[in-house]
Amino acid sequence: MSSMTDIVFLLLIFFMLTSTLVTVSAIDVLLPKAGGKTENSKSVAVSITNESLFYIDKTQVSSANLENEILRNVGANKNKTIIIRGDKDVPYKNVMQVIDIANKNKLKMILAVSAK
Repeated sequence: MSSMTDIVFLLLIFFMLTSTLVTVSAIDVLLPKAGGKTENSKSVAVSITNESLFYIDKTQVSSANLENEILRNVGANKNKTIIIRGDKDVPYKNVMQVIDIANKNKLKMILAVSAK
């Protein structure tokens, strides 16, 4: 019985260590605080800086071309999730612009926040 406990303990330590090493490759923005965490490997990160600049996976995109670039990155099957990473000081209308694009094209989205 003690060997089973050892195996479970080692698995717990392994998953705790590997889960802390996962990082999102994106533009540095100060995110608002929240209690939950969500992560998806099939995702497209849309970052909005406090200067109202839009980035899709580290590539700067103009506001006028944002919808076309999101759809190009999501692909034809539309099974990827959009992660919206808005700086805490960004105007709300810029975040709503990305949400409207996702809703209009029936895309899944997640609003990224930093942990409390």
